[in-house]
Amino acid sequence: MRIISYNVNGIRAAIKKGFLDWLQTDPADIICLQETKAVKEDIDHRTFTELGYHDYWFSAEKKGYSGVAILTKKPADQVLYGNGIAQSDAEGRVIRADFGDVTVVNAYFPSGTSGDERQAYKYVWLDEFLGHINDLRQSRPQLVITGDYNIAHREIDIHDPKGNKKSSGFLPEERAWMDKWLSHDLIDTYRHLNPEQTGAYSWWSQRFPSVRLNNKGWRIDYISVTGNLAPRIKAAAIYPDVKHSDHCPVYVELGK
Repeated sequence: MRIISYNVNGIRAAIKKGFLDWLQTDPADIICLQETKAVKEDIDHRTFTELGYHDYWFSAEKKGYSGVAILTKKPADQVLYGNGIAQSDAEGRVIRADFGDVTVVNAYFPSGTSGDERQAYKYVWLDEFLGHINDLRQSRPQLVITGDYNIAHREIDIHDPKGNKKSSGFLPEERAWMDKWLSHDLIDTYRHLNPEQTGAYSWWSQRFPSVRLNNKGWRIDYISVTGNLAPRIKAAAIYPDVKHSDHCPVYVELGK
């Protein structure tokens, strides 16, 4: 099971930058997209179909905002849209797909960069989502949770930890939540195989073109798995040279 998580920062914009050509290289069996900023009807699906992908979409009520989708070569046994929490669902933040005994949850975590109100909502969302995952584990114990988490966990996950200690996405409370997240028998698959790798980032600010060129980034995109899937983690990677977005894809391969 080869899985990618990728915040495309607008699927239509990503397509104009070569996303479909990249898709033709067969990067994964399951591709989880965040921040699609579109509804399914906005996209010509023929290329997805021709490449053997089934596509499932959960969009925000607000046009051109948020949204998640899953492209998969194997049809899901079941797809659930949203997590039953009103504001999160209105913003199109969570989609779930079941494949045999494994459940993939694709989530676009809120950002707090626009101000105190959204930062406060981010903390609410984080705790609600962790509760949702813990509840889901009672019936679906083998979980893969992909997404743009909008948090750089450790100093190793950000190019300038001192300069960003008061920045949303690297606040002490957010980093503490990541500690709590992982303490619930959840594994950061990239760090599981690359515990001390430096310079491994998945997002770069678009404010200055030199930021990505000089790799002044943040690692805020993750694929987490429940501890019972740890023996199946075969590979994990980040693909900074894939450039259809201000993010790049992150990857995990799970064996049988």
